[in-house]
Amino acid sequence: MQIKEINNKEVWEDFLLEQKEKTFLQSWDWGEFNVAVGCRIWRFGVYNEQNLIALALIVKVSARRGTFLFIPHGPIIIDSLSKKDKNEILQLILLQFSNIAKQENASFIRIAPLMQESQESQAIFKDLGFRKAPMHSSAYEATWMLDITLPEDQLLANMRKTTRYIIKKTSENSDISIEISNSHKDIGAYQKLNKEIARRQKFVAFSDEFIEKEFTIFNKADQAIFLFGRYKGEIVAGAMVIFWSGIAFYHQAASLNKYAKLSIPYLLQWRAIKEAKARGCNVYDFWGFTDPEKFPKHPWAGPTLFKMGFGGYKKEYLKTRDFIISKKYWINYIIEKMRKIKRGL
Repeated sequence: MQIKEINNKEVWEDFLLEQKEKTFLQSWDWGEFNVAVGCRIWRFGVYNEQNLIALALIVKVSARRGTFLFIPHGPIIIDSLSKKDKNEILQLILLQFSNIAKQENASFIRIAPLMQESQESQAIFKDLGFRKAPMHSSAYEATWMLDITLPEDQLLANMRKTTRYIIKKTSENSDISIEISNSHKDIGAYQKLNKEIARRQKFVAFSDEFIEKEFTIFNKADQAIFLFGRYKGEIVAGAMVIFWSGIAFYHQAASLNKYAKLSIPYLLQWRAIKEAKARGCNVYDFWGFTDPEKFPKHPWAGPTLFKMGFGGYKKEYLKTRDFIISKKYWINYIIEKMRKIKRGL
């Protein structure tokens, strides 16, 4: 096996197209997005002779709490490979990125792999010297998914009764409408909602630059849209959905609290699912999940119940891991641990 840098988008995307476990956080364009917002990235592939068997996008994250290298939802490894081969691939990647981390003065490497949580996967990373991260970093560790290859009437039948009823009632309300936008002019409209919900729930919203760059880069290939829910002409709910490699990702969403009783996000979500079907997607990823029964007070418990109402299934992955490069890591560890407690995560 050998590891090489990949500079060809077609090679990168063709490999990912064949893999089952993946998200757009390892896509070529997510790398382009990170470059656009000022991050340094590396794209590496692991080859067995001439055959590409794994790849990893790594992002240099520079924050006030410290600098680290991050592999979001990766590396992506051919699932049929043996445990021995996967271990060897991870060792190659770790060696390569440890050298980069030292050159870039990064204090640790963070990895959020799309590997099923199991004793075997835990042992793999423990043997490599990784430890559990104090909190996840922008890449979910569990999500709620929906198979959308079924006919629309079957999807509706599989929903929670209440969800199905709300969709029917909101669709019959002539004051409510859902529209799809590909226009950059609507970035401001979405951000207005985003900042309002951030103010209400007391968190830091994604910046205008973040949303603008994400939408622009994925929309360039017709892979991103905004959906807006209007009540009597006023925009009261919005979402950004990304379509990539046969999967639709419900990546960003916001709504005004004063119209919560109208339940417009339900109709908006159903419209997004139908758009995903029309684009030939097989799976709808609701982007993020926490078990509302185990953690009823978790900030994501309410949104998760909303997502579960549409039917589907949960996917849980190995918890985020950190590989320590220098003692500076512990500064970041303490800060993130305190943030996690403060946010009730």
